[in-house]
Amino acid sequence: MKRLLEVKDLTMEFRQRSKTLIAANHISYYLEEGEIVAFVGESGSGKSVTQYSGLQLVPCPPGHVAGGEIWFQGENILSYGPGSEKLRQIRGGQIGVIFQEPMTSLNPVMTIGKQMAESICLHLKMSKKEARQRAEELLEKVGIPDAKERLKAYPHQLSGGMRQRVMIAMALSCNPKVLIADEATTALDVTTQAQILELMKNIVKETGTTLVIVTHNLSLVARYADRVYVMYAGEIVEAGTTDEIFYHASHPYTIGLLKAIPSLSAPREQKLVPISGNVGNLADRGQNCMFLPRCPYASKECESKGTPQPAPVGDSDTHIRACHRTLTREVLEKEQPAPQALLRTKKQGDAQENQVLLQVEDLSVTFPIYSGVFRKKIGEVSAVNHVSFQLHRGETFGLVGESGCGKSTVARAIMRLEETASGKILFDGTDITHRKEKELYPVRRNMAMIFQDPYGSLDPRQRVGDAVMEPLVNFKLGYSKKELDHRVDELFDLVGLDGTCRYRLPHEFSGGQRQRIVIARALAANPSMIICDEAISALDVSIQAQVINLLEELKERLGMAYLFIAHDLSVVRHISDRIAVMYLGQIVETGGWKELYGNPRHPYTQALLDSVPTPNPEYERNRSAHKISGEVPSPMNRPDGCAFCTRCPKASEKCRIKMPAMEQVGENHQAACFFL
Repeated sequence: MKRLLEVKDLTMEFRQRSKTLIAANHISYYLEEGEIVAFVGESGSGKSVTQYSGLQLVPCPPGHVAGGEIWFQGENILSYGPGSEKLRQIRGGQIGVIFQEPMTSLNPVMTIGKQMAESICLHLKMSKKEARQRAEELLEKVGIPDAKERLKAYPHQLSGGMRQRVMIAMALSCNPKVLIADEATTALDVTTQAQILELMKNIVKETGTTLVIVTHNLSLVARYADRVYVMYAGEIVEAGTTDEIFYHASHPYTIGLLKAIPSLSAPREQKLVPISGNVGNLADRGQNCMFLPRCPYASKECESKGTPQPAPVGDSDTHIRACHRTLTREVLEKEQPAPQALLRTKKQGDAQENQVLLQVEDLSVTFPIYSGVFRKKIGEVSAVNHVSFQLHRGETFGLVGESGCGKSTVARAIMRLEETASGKILFDGTDITHRKEKELYPVRRNMAMIFQDPYGSLDPRQRVGDAVMEPLVNFKLGYSKKELDHRVDELFDLVGLDGTCRYRLPHEFSGGQRQRIVIARALAANPSMIICDEAISALDVSIQAQVINLLEELKERLGMAYLFIAHDLSVVRHISDRIAVMYLGQIVETGGWKELYGNPRHPYTQALLDSVPTPNPEYERNRSAHKISGEVPSPMNRPDGCAFCTRCPKASEKCRIKMPAMEQVGENHQAACFFL
């Protein structure tokens, strides 16, 4: 294959007042025509900075390209100025970028059509009419129905999956040679994620475009990538074909990432193996390997030989790694932790299995629809529709489904942050459905919630120790000042943080540390139940493993129950005892983890599981996934019969008229479908 882009010795610095942070340190790699290449690693490893440096999209100052060359189609594009005409022609014209968050990347006051036409007119020199026609064709190509009308829409009028498709269409609008997808599917559901990546994969096949996937999701890499670059602390530590990385990983960091992944095929009783510690200071690299403080395979040789340089692994022309040690399978088996040390100390949910802590009966939640200058109520939209389930003491109950299915609304209704339209919520035998705020006070002590965004959950001006102490003071638990300080130190120790951290502000912590602080605050008043609302979805695989292990350990020690809400089915399987699958405000299947994953009965559950990628390239190549087409209908335009009938491959006329009832399909296993 012909090399389309080649990066040589790229160094990217961020100059601060008293120090210089090296975000990309002598990076070298290449891209060939028509291949899919993945860059993987934890947050802060330099994946995105490396890609943006070549396009000079990193703000300068503080960013500064300190050295290197980037050769694209025979030209060194680093020699062009950031605002030069030549670089502008390459950016968006020959190299397209799909950013992580489309809502912040799209102009909220411009229609989709105008935004797309702007780029097409600039790069392809088309008229406005031709550009609009081109935009319509592109929207159809990326699977957006009624493309002509969608061109008139504003970004906020589209769903997350639709906005991401628009970003892909914009990136493709000028027929680029290279397409960079920067964490483009991280926040999307497993089904939407599969649709978007299949779409990009097909585009690569049809057009010969080179696709660069920047991600920390190694399961996606196993499914789609041809080659992989593993980055750590601004350096490429290992590179090779997908099979070489997954089956013959040779760098301790790559091995650590692979061990931390939850999988649908892994033994559920085995704990995840996170990478200990955090990334070192990029402003003080020193003379040794940056991974040395965290490496479980480090030897004296690693401390004396300085920074390792990339070298071939065996006789391979494609597999390289930067490590002083040669980690063979024999060495790994000898030095890795014994499997017995990784097993859970006791089975989940077995202590108080029959004691119901939370009972939700026929719960419905509606939101009013207003219109006009005087905000007149013209109707209601049903977000949660007749949902029922139980949560036992000491149990983890998983709630899964696509965005917009009502998972978070159920959680907020249980916490009484949303009013219910009908149904009952009983907590520890007490009906709390319509209790007043003062009457909820003693109940709320035993209910806590961990939100998806830990940074948004903490006051940026409040020291984290005070944030953790707040529930103890608010619930008037009778602690003296000395006892409060001791309890806060105890909570920090419980979640694996040093007590001296309590005097710092939220921005001084990493994402994983902030999530631990939020968990400490949730634990402060010794609750009986914690609701985890997408608490780990935005975390790196290693930090995710740390948080999952922490939640499991706390459950075993303190006997609490979790309502665990997530869209990552691998994680839900690993942590949950029982699981409910939601679709458009309704539970369509529920059962024990073994029954639901081993014998899914509802077509929606089957499609969700078929969409889950696994960290096994060979399996991914041979599997025939049954993808869900289309998107979740709007709750304002709910189908008359089964909610899933508009996307179900088995749907009949009966499904479009009548709602199926929940039926018993096995021991503690129920599903709502006419084709069971």
